[in-house]
Amino acid sequence: MYLYLAEQDLFDDLPEGLLERFGQPRLIMKLELHPGRQLAREDVTRVMANLREQGFHLQLPPKLEPHLQYGD
Repeated sequence: MYLYLAEQDLFDDLPEGLLERFGQPRLIMKLELHPGRQLAREDVTRVMANLREQGFHLQLPPKLEPHLQYGD
């Protein structure tokens, strides 16, 4: 699970329930986002819109299908 923030260490404005479920956040990397940037599992325009509108974007792990995870 990844939590993108509009500003580094801006945790005060996050919903309390989000932090309870997310746990103690820690900085993993800094990214400069722009419409031409590709992200591995997210649409960069959606991430940027969420950062503008709510100050954060939560990226959940991909849904794994049991047969893909453990083989047939």
